[in-house]
Amino acid sequence: MATLGDRKQQLLNRLAELDGRLHDIEAELDTHQSKDWGELAVEREEDEVLEGMGISGLAEVKQINAALARIEDGSYGYCVRCGEEISEERLDVVPATPFCRICAR
Repeated sequence: MATLGDRKQQLLNRLAELDGRLHDIEAELDTHQSKDWGELAVEREEDEVLEGMGISGLAEVKQINAALARIEDGSYGYCVRCGEEISEERLDVVPATPFCRICAR
């Protein structure tokens, strides 16, 4: 069974990982400026994929920050919708989740 400190560290580690990934995506997007039309078309397709990954990453950062705020205010581990305790198993898989298994459906 993970402690609250373990959960917080897990969330902070994931946040650091996402920060690095998002900076890498931003740097990659900044390098795409080919003069060749064919290469530019390929780069645009790659940019769309990278932008999607960036949007997804930013959404996860927001969820993690919300989970860290719940840790600080003492509400972490309880469903924000129904108030029931979120199972340890669910928190093991999705540590930033604000919902219990039932409410997540």
